[in-house]
Amino acid sequence: MADSQQPQSTVEIGNNLPVAIIHRLPTFNFSFSWAKDIVNPIEPSDPLYSIHRSSARAVIVLGPSPLTSEHLDQYPSVECIFGTSAGVDHIDLDECRRRNIRVTSAGDAFSEDGADYAIGLLMDVLRLVSASDRFVRAGLWPVKGYYPLGNKLGARRVGIVGLGSIGTLVAKRLEPFGCTIGYTSRTMKPQVPHQFYSTVLDLATNSDALIVCCALTEKTRQVINRDVLTALGKRGIIVNIGRGALVDEKELVKFLVGGELGGAGLDVFENEPDVPKELFTMDNVVLSPHRAITTTGAMEALIQLVIGNLKAFLSNNPLLSEIILHG
Repeated sequence: MADSQQPQSTVEIGNNLPVAIIHRLPTFNFSFSWAKDIVNPIEPSDPLYSIHRSSARAVIVLGPSPLTSEHLDQYPSVECIFGTSAGVDHIDLDECRRRNIRVTSAGDAFSEDGADYAIGLLMDVLRLVSASDRFVRAGLWPVKGYYPLGNKLGARRVGIVGLGSIGTLVAKRLEPFGCTIGYTSRTMKPQVPHQFYSTVLDLATNSDALIVCCALTEKTRQVINRDVLTALGKRGIIVNIGRGALVDEKELVKFLVGGELGGAGLDVFENEPDVPKELFTMDNVVLSPHRAITTTGAMEALIQLVIGNLKAFLSNNPLLSEIILHG
């Protein structure tokens, strides 16, 4: 009777498919049925994990689950890390480079939806959409009647921090509104018609709103700091769909509470899922649970990308979304 209650293995013995280790935080609870025609996905809870982890050549990392050098020590034969997140700051890239392990990301699978969401957050903050919804639901319309005016998006100066695939699509979505668009990026992009600023501080000085969508690295950590917030000013708006640590969150809260910043649309936070409680009652702040890039369409695109990367890896063909690990 005891034996019948043992965990069942996900591996079909004898199917000759290679093993892929599934690495994830408990909160990322997704089905891997789509992968079972390509690999045998094994998690640490699988009875066969201890047998196969040392010989597995592939690791699939779900979401921003941290993958450290200690984790990699458990997978001595791994040759490729298959990321499913737009960013890769949760993966120890230096250690992957040292061990000659290749790494892929979600590529452009989330770009369209991330750009849409960034514009949605900016519009929500400016036009007080979420706050107006709360006003109506609370029954305050017939009592108070008047609701404060919002602000228009058209003709506003919007700075984009990080003009990668998402940032480029954000710019395209802003153009029809007649916005003046500026950007900062690792390098100036000659093909882009918008004004380039070499620093975030210069960009903030010349912007009414900043949309933050760059990758998190040691160079970009807290790139939105006190000086940047001061330059943006009392009517300025921050939208962050990148990573929480791109913004000095304590300073941001101080500026918002003190009325030194016009508003914020935040999808990401420094210590998720913990969100500063000071923001909960502020009508000029829109909060979202790290869902900017997540739609059913984006998840399907991601699955197809991971499948493509797995097939390319197993066939010794070029990977579809490989991260270049600089020395």
